[in-house]
Amino acid sequence: MKGLTDNANNLQISSSQVEELKTQLQDSSVLTAELPGYRAALTRWSNAAEKDAALIVLARTAEDISKTILFVQKYELDLAVVGGGHSTSGAGSTNGGVQIDLSKMRQVTVDATSRTIKAQGGALWGDVDRIAGEHGLATVGGFVNHTGIGGLTLGGGIGWLVGQYGLVIDNLLSVRLVTADGQIQTASEKENPDLFWAVRGAGHNFGVVTEFTFQAFEQKTEVYAGVLAFTPDKLESVIEFSNKLVDDDAADGRSEVICFLAVPPGGTEPTIITAVFSNTSEEESKKRYAPLLDLEPVLNTAAMIPYSSVNGMLNDFAVHGGRKSFKGTTFALPLRPAFVRNVFNELSEIIKREPDLVKSSVVLEFLQLNKVSNIPQTATSFANRGPFENAIAWMWWTDPYKDAEFRALGRHLKSFFTDELEKNRKERRITSDAVAVYSNFVEPADRDSNGIFGVNLPRLQKLKAKYDPKTLFNKMHPIKPAGNGPA
Repeated sequence: MKGLTDNANNLQISSSQVEELKTQLQDSSVLTAELPGYRAALTRWSNAAEKDAALIVLARTAEDISKTILFVQKYELDLAVVGGGHSTSGAGSTNGGVQIDLSKMRQVTVDATSRTIKAQGGALWGDVDRIAGEHGLATVGGFVNHTGIGGLTLGGGIGWLVGQYGLVIDNLLSVRLVTADGQIQTASEKENPDLFWAVRGAGHNFGVVTEFTFQAFEQKTEVYAGVLAFTPDKLESVIEFSNKLVDDDAADGRSEVICFLAVPPGGTEPTIITAVFSNTSEEESKKRYAPLLDLEPVLNTAAMIPYSSVNGMLNDFAVHGGRKSFKGTTFALPLRPAFVRNVFNELSEIIKREPDLVKSSVVLEFLQLNKVSNIPQTATSFANRGPFENAIAWMWWTDPYKDAEFRALGRHLKSFFTDELEKNRKERRITSDAVAVYSNFVEPADRDSNGIFGVNLPRLQKLKAKYDPKTLFNKMHPIKPAGNGPA
């Protein structure tokens, strides 16, 4: 085997160094380009996020991750950590460096007495939902069940149960992680509380989490959930309903909706598709969604199903493959139907001009956020506890030569929301020190660390200097340590 190049740092990884690492690892394996399984381990949810690592560590224990981190530090190599592989920016990949792959660490266990869930860092939300459901429990998790728990949790974590229980990090009890010095540490409210504060919102900057412990909640009854699709002329009515469903301080947080401006499978022009969720009885759910059901959807799959199946209902909209980019943004309620019509028209024109973008969409989340915004902005490092709903300009294409152009079109669609929110801030006198963006939906190149972490950045910079002064963890919204110049 010839020497391997770490292109990020312009360093050569010699075959003897690779052998050195192999001899140090007890339970994990190392893949290089000539070995079976290497190419499959590079696969990501978005093909545009794939990079050729010099070597891949298929980690099985925290101890082997520690040894890998010390190896990376010793030779000053580039490091990436991948769990579910959903980052569209490539934050879970490295061009010629060392990749720690957590896919062999997916064990999930439940303590039914304390209603807690322990999940290894490489678990997917489908793993968590399934095991928890076997015990009549659930916890806040992602909308797509093949998403990794690690990346989603460390950036805050939003899912269907957010209206009842808050963010994923608001239900995170502890983590076990390997920090940049190779130490295996536990962080919780009582143990290393400063590190635990940082992990809840900026966790990608502070280590490799090998185990999460979540608070779970009783969920023995089925929920009402499914997909409804409408002809484009119903757009304004769908948006008006969605506003009313969640824009109410008296709402119980049990009923929510996500709207997609998207081309249906087999189609050529966008329409409006909704995903609905209600943690209530079938009778109550149909009462709450009656105005939507009365719009005569052309597709309606809504039914009573186990909660453990809910996060799989959007899997067909979020399949692996193709080149994808998320341009995350936010909006304030109520969202103007006329504004959404303008965005819909713009998306339609873009797809008409660029048929390769036919799978692209604009996503609008209508969630009840009181449980999120009622927690103080500085209680965790997560910096968006304001009255802001999430939206995504989700670009999806196949031609690699169009990457820059199509990402720019995503930013163009995002700019509609930026302008609308600024207008709403002034007209409605919205005051909040929240950053008005969900970091998991933002690619690092699109926003600096101040725009991601806001008022929490100075404290994060001090903690970065304490736990990762050489910025080993620098892929997802990297924070510069205090004393190292501007953020």
